[in-house]
Amino acid sequence: MKVVIQRVDKATVDVEGQRVGEISKGLLLLIGVGQNSTAEFIPVLAEKIVNLRIFEDEAGKMNLSLKDVSGEILAISQFTLYASLKKGRRPDFFDAAPPAKGEEFYKLIISELKKHIPKVETGIFGAHMKIDFINNGPVTIILDEKDFK
Repeated sequence: MKVVIQRVDKATVDVEGQRVGEISKGLLLLIGVGQNSTAEFIPVLAEKIVNLRIFEDEAGKMNLSLKDVSGEILAISQFTLYASLKKGRRPDFFDAAPPAKGEEFYKLIISELKKHIPKVETGIFGAHMKIDFINNGPVTIILDEKDFK
């Protein structure tokens, strides 16, 4: 799995003109599941995400976690994180998990995040989504399960 983590002041996701998810201060997560992703890392990734010290303390240093600031999560499925640009100009997605596995793992990580954070909002798996957010910092971090193997 790959997760793009963005520290936000607010974030929303709409599907077909309807708001399906909205958070205030917290993290916008773009979650991709790969062909070789394994479920054993889901609890590890969730724990890492909620405890990352990327929010500023009173001295302006990134010292506080999402838990420390009572932040919220908006989690969006994003198979395009597994795009390959090795050949040609059109990305291929052969390394992305098939939809059934992608949805299963996406739901598993959402479930795991909800064990730590009271408000976890989501998009709709497989839907065309419009995401609006205010990135604070900007702070954007990429978390990859291969870094834990």
